[in-house]
Order: sequence, then C-alpha cells, then structure tokens
Amino acid sequence: MIVEGARRVPVALATVAVTPVDWGMMAAVVVLVVTSAVLALAETSLVRTSRAKALALRDEGRRGARQLLRLVERPERFLSAVLLLVLVSQLVVATLVGILAFRWFGGWGVALSTVFEVIVLFVVGEALPKNWAIQNPDRSALLVAPLVDAVVAMWPIRMVSQGLVALGTMLSGPRRARQVAVSEQELLAMADVAVEEQVIETEERALIHSIFEFGDTVVREVMVPRPDMRAVEASLPVSEALGVAMEAGYSRLPAFDRNIDDVVGVAYVKDLVRAERSGRGDEPVRNALRPAHFVPETKRVAALMREMQDRTFHLAVVVDEYGGTAGLVTLEDLIEELVGEIVDEYDVEEPPVRQVEPGVVSVSGRLTVDALNDQIGASLPTGTWDTVGGLLFDLLGRVPNQSDTVEVGGYRLTAERVEGARVGRVRVEAAGPRDESPVVDGGPAPSGAPSGDPKPTPSQPGGSGAIHQRPAAPRRG
Repeated sequence: MIVEGARRVPVALATVAVTPVDWGMMAAVVVLVVTSAVLALAETSLVRTSRAKALALRDEGRRGARQLLRLVERPERFLSAVLLLVLVSQLVVATLVGILAFRWFGGWGVALSTVFEVIVLFVVGEALPKNWAIQNPDRSALLVAPLVDAVVAMWPIRMVSQGLVALGTMLSGPRRARQVAVSEQELLAMADVAVEEQVIETEERALIHSIFEFGDTVVREVMVPRPDMRAVEASLPVSEALGVAMEAGYSRLPAFDRNIDDVVGVAYVKDLVRAERSGRGDEPVRNALRPAHFVPETKRVAALMREMQDRTFHLAVVVDEYGGTAGLVTLEDLIEELVGEIVDEYDVEEPPVRQVEPGVVSVSGRLTVDALNDQIGASLPTGTWDTVGGLLFDLLGRVPNQSDTVEVGGYRLTAERVEGARVGRVRVEAAGPRDESPVVDGGPAPSGAPSGDPKPTPSQPGGSGAIHQRPAAPRRG
C-alpha cells in the first residue's frame, strides 16, 4: 500500500497504466453509448408517430418529413434494425467496460463496471433520449428520420435484422392478420382528449361525433313519422292545396290518391303558385305534381344524402317492409343529424329536451333512446323500438295512460302527456337504487321487458341533467 497523508491507496490504482489500446476502447465506449442513445431516441419517436401525423408534417413541408412518412408507413422495416443495433451497442459497451475494469482493478473492477454500465446506459443511453423524444415528438422524429432511413437502407443490417425477425416468427407460430391502425373508438377518444387540451372546440368535437354517428343512422331514426305528415289529395284543387301548404309552412307536400299509402307525387309550392297565377287554380293538384322518391326505412342516411345530391331531390317518402308509408324524410332532416337543429321563423315545436329541475328532464316521446342516454349519461335499454315513447309502450305492454310510470335502468319514466294512442312528453328522473328489474305502475314489469342496471342519477357527476350537444328533435315534413 502507498500512504498519502492519512489515506491509503491501493497499489493497483496508483500504478494503472493506460495504453493506446485502452484509449481506443474508451473512445469506442463513448461512441457506442452515443449511438445507443440516438437509436433509443429514434425508437421512441418513430414508434409514437402515426401515419396521419407524418402526412401532416409532410404537407407542412418540414425537413425530414418524407423519410419519416416512408418509415412509419412500414414500421417493420426500421424497428427490427433499430432494436438490433441498440442491443449490439449496449452489449459491446458492457464487454469493453468489463475488460478495461478488470485490467485496471482486477476482481473489484467487474463490480465497478456493472455499476457504471447500469448508471450510464440507463441514464444516458435510455432515460434521457426517450424522455426527450416524448417531450418533443415532432422535432425528435424529424431529426432522426433521415439517419434511420439511411441505416435501414444498408443491406447487411437489413438482411441480418429481417433474418432474425423471421427466425423469431418461425418459433412463435403463424403470423396474425394485420390489425387496423386506428379504430373508430380511438378517433372519438382522440377528439375528447383534443377538447380537454384545448386543441379543438367543444362544438368541433360534437361535429366529429355526429359524423361518426351519421354513418350508423338509418332513415327510420330521422324521418317524420306518418302521423305527423302533412299531405294533400291529388284530386284537391290547386288553390286549396296551396292554402294547406301555406298554413303548414312547408314548401313541399306529398300527394296521394286513395290514402296516404298511395302517394303519387310531390306538390311543390312554387309549382302551385305558378299554376294559380296562370289561372289554373281550379285544376287538380295531380296536374302539377313532380315524381315522388321512395326509400326503405332501413336505408342508411349517409347513402340517402349522396342519392339526394346525385339525383337532386330534397324529399323522400319512407316505406316500410310491407310497402306502406312509414313517414317522410327531407334533406334538412339529414343535415340536422350533422350540424344540429335548423330552426326558422315558422318552427314552433317544443324543445325535444327541457330541464324541469335539477335531475329531472321532460323529453319528447319521439326523442330516441340513444339521444336520451347521451343527454343524461344513462344506459336505458334499446331494442325493436327507437324512441322513448316506444320504450314506454314496450315496458307497459299497452298504450300508456296519463301519469303511467315505469322504472328501468335506475330512472323513472312518467307519461307526462298522452295524445290519443301516442306519447307526447315523458318525464325522466332518477329512481334511486332499487331492484334491477323494471317496475311498472308499482309492480313488476310484463314478462320479456328489458332490465337495466342502476346508473348515476342526473344530479351525480357523469350523469348531469344539463343538456349537452344537440338533442334529437321532432323534424318538420
């Protein structure tokens, strides 16, 4: 031992001689650690970059965006090569550090080299670059994309990495079918996150959700039902038909022969006005009709909108599976599914959803069950019915009377207004925790009635009775 004052220093530490070979190995260690850090940065940034993001960066003309798009379109090209190079770099670093430590410090050097490798490789080679890539995703991806693109273009690296991947695939079994990159639910969740981070407005989020729901909606859900249709007899004089249209406030009216199931055309107000002014007011409406367009009630509204655009018509008669008239649908009804209610000076309809008091809402019987669930955060059952009124009919097993009440899914539904055999308004309020089976008029529901689990009440978080987005509403003919 060599004594320096009060300290004792091992002879091996005092007599270490660093040879040129050692200097070369240390330089190699530094280079490999930097290489490992850059590749770790590339792995994190490229994997976290979606194809849509790469396309947006390319459209912005960012430097390196073309190489980035080429890489993310086929991630299997770069990922295996990058992972292989990271592994090789770290293994070589560990080997070189172990050799140097053993030559300098003997047996204790192996332990010291292990501590050194864990700290340096984890902090410098993994944690720092990956954290920076997460905090600066676009910048890091554009920075490393040209380098990685050039590396994976080298055939030795590409062949070795692909060969090892093929070997692993062979050992792990047959390959699974490629999964969809982004699902509909993920896109909707991204819109929700974008609102929370104030990237888009709440109205834009609602529009995005409406667009996705639009593709799943059928004509039956948006049509004006048969009882609400305003139509005229084809034999009615033009002047009288014009008066009906003016009173109803509509610009188009279906015309029928024997009954509403025998629609023969559509009367346009401008055609009736033209006939009236030319002295043909006493002629039957039949002479001024335009062809009617018929669509099944199960037709998708997206397909119907395209058809209306291509064939330039604004109103279609909806028929059921038996060929009878189920209702009618207009281009305005379809547009409202996307942008919300379009109200003009002639609309005097009640609001489809009205807040009565905290936790209590009054809704139109024609409001769809899905729309009500969205409004109050409930999970009321759906089935062969579409509307809240239809749900009441199904649970009661008969035509509801005024003040008839059912409980389902943790909510109490009361027939607030009944017009003949039709439910006009329904009061919806929390029923409190009870038995899961629906209760009708204080007793068990009819057999076959759906059951629901208790849900948060409108006054609880997540079940607010406040009205969000656009409520589904009765539509004009």
